[in-house]
Amino acid sequence: MYVLSAIVSLTLLGLFLGLLLGIAAKYLKVESSPIIDELESLLPGSQCGQCGFPGCRPAAEALADGKAPATICPPGGSALAEQIAALLGLDLDLSEVKEPELLVARVSEDTCTGCTRCFKVCPTDAIVGAPKQIHAVVADACIGCKKCVEVCPTECLQMHPIEVTIRNWRWNKPSVPEVSSAVC
Repeated sequence: MYVLSAIVSLTLLGLFLGLLLGIAAKYLKVESSPIIDELESLLPGSQCGQCGFPGCRPAAEALADGKAPATICPPGGSALAEQIAALLGLDLDLSEVKEPELLVARVSEDTCTGCTRCFKVCPTDAIVGAPKQIHAVVADACIGCKKCVEVCPTECLQMHPIEVTIRNWRWNKPSVPEVSSAVC
């Protein structure tokens, strides 16, 4: 008898609190700007902090408020800057933007002590391993933010250019030939 009353009371309590949460979610919902949501969807979403903001959402808010340039995201390069400028209707000067060198972290197994400092700061969980064991980097998940290199006490992490393979090879962008201003 006591078990049945406990089950009924917990069920009623759960239904009441669920209803209360549903009502609160409907009436206390904070509307966000659709432009901020759109800008956030353009950004990589890795929360790496290379732009100077703690994550992609604050960076998108700064872009929407006009407090940050369209070239804010170093990993995105000029392609992302062009998309942001088109979305915000900005004129964009890409002469100062250089394409980021694609780097990936690698662990030197000889000097890795397994201190776990590196994978605690990795924004994409690209570093795997256990305490007091050698760590490894999942190259496909590494965004090259260099946070792991900064905190490594044994300097066993180094940044290396991404090796070109069939899977990641891309055509180089054609260069625009300079037109001479001499008149014939």
